[in-house]
Amino acid sequence: MGPIVDVVPSSADFPRQTEVVVIGGGIVGIATALALVRQGVQTVLLEKGTVAAEQSSRNWGWCRRTGRDIRELPLINASMQLWETMNQTTGRETGFRREGIIYSSRNEQQRERHLRWIEEARQYDIHSQMLGPSELAARVPGLTSSFAGALFTEADGRAEPQKAAPAMAMAAIEAGLNLQQHCAVRTIERSGGRVTQVVTEHGAINCQSVVVAGGAWSRLLLQGCGVEIPQLKVLSTVMRTRPLEADISSCVSLGSVAMRKRLDGGWTIASSATNVVDITPDGLRFMKQFMPAFKVERGALKLKLGARFVEEALLWKPGQADKTSIYERIRVLDPAPHQPSLQQMVGDLKRALPAFDGLQVAQSWAGLIDTMPDAIPVISGVDNVAGLYIATGFSGHGFGIAPAAGQLMADLVQNATPIVDATPYRLSRFTDGELVRAQHWL
Repeated sequence: MGPIVDVVPSSADFPRQTEVVVIGGGIVGIATALALVRQGVQTVLLEKGTVAAEQSSRNWGWCRRTGRDIRELPLINASMQLWETMNQTTGRETGFRREGIIYSSRNEQQRERHLRWIEEARQYDIHSQMLGPSELAARVPGLTSSFAGALFTEADGRAEPQKAAPAMAMAAIEAGLNLQQHCAVRTIERSGGRVTQVVTEHGAINCQSVVVAGGAWSRLLLQGCGVEIPQLKVLSTVMRTRPLEADISSCVSLGSVAMRKRLDGGWTIASSATNVVDITPDGLRFMKQFMPAFKVERGALKLKLGARFVEEALLWKPGQADKTSIYERIRVLDPAPHQPSLQQMVGDLKRALPAFDGLQVAQSWAGLIDTMPDAIPVISGVDNVAGLYIATGFSGHGFGIAPAAGQLMADLVQNATPIVDATPYRLSRFTDGELVRAQHWL
């Protein structure tokens, strides 16, 4: 069972016509809808389950510039400006606090990589610094493990995933958004080379534009439109503790374990050192495109062949307008946490920081991250389908970058001057001959 998410009510009236339909009630879809309605665009957001029930409430809650792919830095800079005023924008508590983010350097090789990132990031007015071992110890009191240093960005922050997306959704509703939950989209219909309507389980909605922001479901939705996107899913396991006193204000990654202070006094504990990748038909289909990234990250990935291969091969099919779809049969992706990862996180944290010896696990959960071969998102129109747009594949970076990603998507839909250059995020990079590769800085 996933974490408890703030409840958002659906709109009373089911719409039959609108300018824009946004598919997906995660934080990126909500940020897109919020940007659209604030600019006076008639918008409907459709969610097969409930707002933020999947990865948008299951992530770490970090809002970081630190160590990001250089291509994402203009977008995260814009996003952090939006996070700074998000509580005022929504009129609600999103949990955003600017407390800094620390990534430890486990050895000299990683320290040199962090230093190179600092130099690269300066051109985007990002002033991170390299902490020495003693400076790291001062910011993480009681640290028993030794490190070569740490990459630190003081201007980074954190927010509460179970609150942020719902707060943004409520603000969007107040600005005119029509939100329909428990309303799965079965098909996206086209005529004359452009989208004309979406068919949902409750009926059709005529529209001029459709934004697919379906997270891990996006590839299947787009496949139904004849649009191929190389997207896979990675299982990430997270836990939260009961309230525990520790004099650490920044988000901290120690490699095998990472932590974030929560508003409720507990801690969100996670790790990027062990993620599970189920072998699926899509995994085999896109093996060649993902192989460069896999070779770099294979130490942190655990491949698993199990029931998901058969389930996706037999059941994960694009929807049909007149039949119950997979989206209705699986309202919320709620995978089981990877127990060995949980045990390792707890053990590593207690060894590194004795202050956590008495931690009590309040809850654990897992989520499926939508990943791309180059680990940066697609925020793009579709060249051969007018009115169809995509915002997906955020590769574990989506929570922090979502406010500006939503604004960029809204700009593209309206053919307005984009908040940042959208070229790096175009869908056509996978087919136009660009060398698609991931940047690895952390």
